[in-house]
Amino acid sequence: MAYIDQFFAVLIEAGASDLHLAEGQPPKIRRHGEIVPIREEILTRDEMTYMLSEICSPKRWESFEESGDLDFAYEMNEEARFRCNYLKQANGYGAVFRLIPTKIATLEQLGVPEVIKEFGKLRGGLVLVTGPTGSGKSTTLAALIDFINTNYARHIVTIEEPIEFVHSNKKSIITQREVPEHAKSFPTGLKAALREDADIVLVGEMRDLETISLALTAAETGMLVFGTLHTNNARKTVDRMVDVFPSDQQAQVRTMLSASLRGVIAQLLMKKEDGSGRVAVNEILVVNSAAAAIIREGATQKLQDVIVGGRAEGMQFMDDAIWAQLQQGVVSPHEAYMKAIDKGRFKNFLPPEEAELANAAGASESETPAPKRGIAGPQNAQPRGLRPPVNPGS
Repeated sequence: MAYIDQFFAVLIEAGASDLHLAEGQPPKIRRHGEIVPIREEILTRDEMTYMLSEICSPKRWESFEESGDLDFAYEMNEEARFRCNYLKQANGYGAVFRLIPTKIATLEQLGVPEVIKEFGKLRGGLVLVTGPTGSGKSTTLAALIDFINTNYARHIVTIEEPIEFVHSNKKSIITQREVPEHAKSFPTGLKAALREDADIVLVGEMRDLETISLALTAAETGMLVFGTLHTNNARKTVDRMVDVFPSDQQAQVRTMLSASLRGVIAQLLMKKEDGSGRVAVNEILVVNSAAAAIIREGATQKLQDVIVGGRAEGMQFMDDAIWAQLQQGVVSPHEAYMKAIDKGRFKNFLPPEEAELANAAGASESETPAPKRGIAGPQNAQPRGLRPPVNPGS
């Protein structure tokens, strides 16, 4: 048993997601979004050196000492696997570990919208799963790949840094490649996938122009490409894909993207009001002819109208998904307000003192258009059991 495993055991028992280690600080875990210490004693250089070097190879440790950064995966046992990031910081060594479940959850267990399965049935194009760090993008993508693996015979190539969820072959053949162990970089792995008879390619991170450009090219050749970005809604995702290119290429990229993009799954994690954990909320864009035309024109501000009007196709606007959780009493008004795009829509449900702060911060009245008279919709529905707080002094 490695020395660090005792910290991982505490993390697992507490139901936490991340372990934070920093020289000169006590070890801490992130549980339901909050960071809390797990002992008072601080971590010394000797203790950090011993436990960090123990679980990685001498070659990797040497690389870390030279570069100051290292990413890899560590398997504690058959039930616990961790994504590891080592870093050098102002006070010495640091490390962050993310728990990766060894059992891949199904899409049904995750509770994501049913339409996400439709993206797994595609034979080509680009599908983007987006959200901030720690929003569960990898978990959702792993469940989608497992859905394909269970139901279809495909060759799936994943390019990750590091490999997180380990897939076993079911109906499909799955080739998992790790950067930089098996491929020097994401672009190198993507180029190679074009020659590997791949039906589906998963790109762990699309963070530079070359990777994004190659992903678009692969999608145009007929592959189904899944990728991730750190954007929190469909409009920002499309803008990010285009803006990474020089201005003289953006018109061509918009045309390519309008032809290749099949959908965007934006995801956020929200704290449950009862403190029992977090719940995922999704914005879903299914690229139809109207969305493709908007992307081609560069009028991405109109995508919200397409999403709101596309409920019959399975589309879902992020604020509507947040509203549904608030209506069911799953999340608090404060959490809904903080995660919403149109904060004015949720402001009236905050306690008076928080509402005053929201006004001071410039939260405007709701920009979401009201539904036509006689048609009930999420914009004018009241959350169950909730009413806007009444100021006793008014």
